[in-house]
Amino acid sequence: MAGECGGGKEMLATHLDLQPGVCINIVGDIPPDAKDFRIELGKDLANIGLHFNPRFKYAKDTKIIAYNSRNDYIWGNEVKVKKFPFVPGSTAEINITFEGKQFKLKLPDGSEYTFPNRLNLESINFLGITHDFNLRSLSFQ
Repeated sequence: MAGECGGGKEMLATHLDLQPGVCINIVGDIPPDAKDFRIELGKDLANIGLHFNPRFKYAKDTKIIAYNSRNDYIWGNEVKVKKFPFVPGSTAEINITFEGKQFKLKLPDGSEYTFPNRLNLESINFLGITHDFNLRSLSFQ
Protein backbone atom coordinates (compact mmCIF):
# COMPACT_ATOMS: atom_id res chain seq x y z
CA MET A 1 0.00 0.00 0.00
CA ALA A 2 2.89 2.37 0.63
CA GLY A 3 3.61 2.45 -3.10
CA GLU A 4 0.13 3.89 -3.75
CA CYS A 5 0.52 6.89 -1.47
CA GLY A 6 0.42 10.33 -2.98
CA GLY A 7 1.68 13.37 -1.11
CA GLY A 8 0.18 12.33 2.20
CA LYS A 9 1.68 10.61 5.17
CA GLU A 10 1.03 7.10 6.36
CA MET A 11 0.16 6.05 9.89
CA LEU A 12 -0.30 2.37 10.71
CA ALA A 13 -0.95 0.97 14.19
CA THR A 14 -1.20 -2.71 15.08
CA HIS A 15 -1.90 -4.83 18.20
CA LEU A 16 -4.49 -2.30 19.43
CA ASP A 17 -7.09 -4.69 20.95
CA LEU A 18 -9.86 -2.08 20.81
CA GLN A 19 -13.13 -3.48 22.16
CA PRO A 20 -16.73 -2.65 21.17
CA GLY A 21 -17.76 0.71 22.59
CA VAL A 22 -14.44 2.41 21.85
CA CYS A 23 -14.64 5.80 20.14
CA ILE A 24 -11.72 6.80 17.91
CA ASN A 25 -11.28 10.54 17.42
CA ILE A 26 -9.18 11.51 14.39
CA VAL A 27 -8.22 15.10 13.54
CA GLY A 28 -6.09 16.06 10.59
CA ASP A 29 -5.36 18.52 7.82
CA ILE A 30 -6.48 17.92 4.25
CA PRO A 31 -3.96 19.30 1.74
CA PRO A 32 -5.28 21.81 -0.85
CA ASP A 33 -4.49 19.35 -3.67
CA ALA A 34 -5.98 16.28 -1.96
CA LYS A 35 -7.17 13.44 -4.18
CA ASP A 36 -8.33 11.01 -1.47
CA PHE A 37 -7.56 9.67 1.97
CA ARG A 38 -8.26 6.40 3.72
CA ILE A 39 -9.03 5.37 7.27
CA GLU A 40 -9.06 1.62 7.79
CA LEU A 41 -9.95 -0.42 10.88
CA GLY A 42 -9.70 -4.16 11.16
CA LYS A 43 -7.76 -7.23 12.21
CA ASP A 44 -4.73 -6.57 9.97
CA LEU A 45 -3.91 -5.25 6.48
CA ALA A 46 -5.56 -8.29 4.87
CA ASN A 47 -8.77 -8.09 6.93
CA ILE A 48 -10.31 -4.62 7.05
CA GLY A 49 -13.71 -4.25 8.70
CA LEU A 50 -14.07 -0.58 7.77
CA HIS A 51 -12.47 1.04 4.73
CA PHE A 52 -13.46 4.74 4.80
CA ASN A 53 -12.31 6.52 1.65
CA PRO A 54 -13.34 10.15 0.95
CA ARG A 55 -12.50 10.85 -2.70
CA PHE A 56 -12.06 14.46 -3.78
CA LYS A 57 -11.03 13.52 -7.30
CA TYR A 58 -9.85 9.93 -7.50
CA ALA A 59 -10.20 7.71 -10.57
CA LYS A 60 -13.75 8.33 -11.87
CA ASP A 61 -15.07 9.56 -8.52
CA THR A 62 -15.48 13.19 -7.50
CA LYS A 63 -16.67 14.22 -4.03
CA ILE A 64 -17.94 10.85 -2.85
CA ILE A 65 -17.15 8.69 0.17
CA ALA A 66 -16.53 5.02 -0.54
CA TYR A 67 -17.07 2.46 2.22
CA ASN A 68 -15.94 -1.14 1.97
CA SER A 69 -14.44 -4.13 3.76
CA ARG A 70 -11.68 -6.58 2.83
CA ASN A 71 -11.52 -10.23 3.80
CA ASP A 72 -8.21 -12.04 3.15
CA TYR A 73 -7.23 -9.27 0.70
CA ILE A 74 -10.52 -9.63 -1.23
CA TRP A 75 -12.64 -6.47 -1.35
CA GLY A 76 -16.36 -6.65 -0.63
CA ASN A 77 -19.07 -4.63 -2.37
CA GLU A 78 -18.20 -0.95 -2.31
CA VAL A 79 -20.84 1.47 -1.03
CA LYS A 80 -20.61 5.04 -2.37
CA VAL A 81 -22.23 7.97 -0.58
CA LYS A 82 -22.57 11.40 -2.20
CA LYS A 83 -22.75 13.33 1.10
CA PHE A 84 -19.26 14.90 1.19
CA PRO A 85 -18.42 17.20 4.13
CA PHE A 86 -14.67 17.47 3.41
CA VAL A 87 -12.89 20.56 2.06
CA PRO A 88 -9.34 20.63 0.67
CA GLY A 89 -7.10 22.97 2.64
CA SER A 90 -9.07 22.54 5.86
CA THR A 91 -8.89 20.60 9.11
CA ALA A 92 -11.31 17.71 9.56
CA GLU A 93 -12.47 15.77 12.61
CA ILE A 94 -13.89 12.26 12.28
CA ASN A 95 -15.25 10.15 15.14
CA ILE A 96 -15.62 6.40 14.66
CA THR A 97 -17.33 4.24 17.26
CA PHE A 98 -16.87 0.49 17.03
CA GLU A 99 -20.26 -0.79 18.15
CA GLY A 100 -19.57 -4.50 17.63
CA LYS A 101 -22.08 -5.24 14.89
CA GLN A 102 -21.33 -1.98 13.08
CA PHE A 103 -19.10 1.08 12.83
CA LYS A 104 -20.72 4.45 13.51
CA LEU A 105 -19.03 7.48 11.96
CA LYS A 106 -19.61 11.11 12.84
CA LEU A 107 -18.37 13.37 10.05
CA PRO A 108 -17.15 17.01 10.18
CA ASP A 109 -20.59 18.47 9.38
CA GLY A 110 -22.18 16.51 12.24
CA SER A 111 -23.81 13.94 9.96
CA GLU A 112 -23.60 10.27 10.92
CA TYR A 113 -23.22 7.09 8.91
CA THR A 114 -23.16 3.45 9.95
CA PHE A 115 -21.36 0.64 8.16
CA PRO A 116 -21.90 -3.02 9.09
CA ASN A 117 -19.14 -5.14 10.64
CA ARG A 118 -19.13 -7.54 7.67
CA LEU A 119 -16.22 -9.56 9.07
CA ASN A 120 -17.85 -9.96 12.51
CA LEU A 121 -14.70 -8.64 14.17
CA GLU A 122 -14.76 -8.92 17.97
CA SER A 123 -11.99 -6.35 18.41
CA ILE A 124 -9.99 -3.90 16.31
CA ASN A 125 -6.26 -4.59 16.14
CA PHE A 126 -5.30 -2.52 13.09
CA LEU A 127 -5.71 1.16 12.25
CA GLY A 128 -4.39 2.77 9.09
CA ILE A 129 -4.61 6.42 8.04
CA THR A 130 -3.12 6.95 4.59
CA HIS A 131 -2.95 9.17 1.52
CA ASP A 132 -3.89 12.87 1.61
CA PHE A 133 -4.51 13.37 5.33
CA ASN A 134 -1.93 14.87 7.68
CA LEU A 135 -2.78 13.55 11.13
CA ARG A 136 -2.85 16.11 13.95
CA SER A 137 -4.28 13.99 16.76
CA LEU A 138 -5.60 10.55 17.43
CA SER A 139 -7.34 9.53 20.64
CA PHE A 140 -9.35 6.60 21.96
CA GLN A 141 -12.24 6.94 24.42
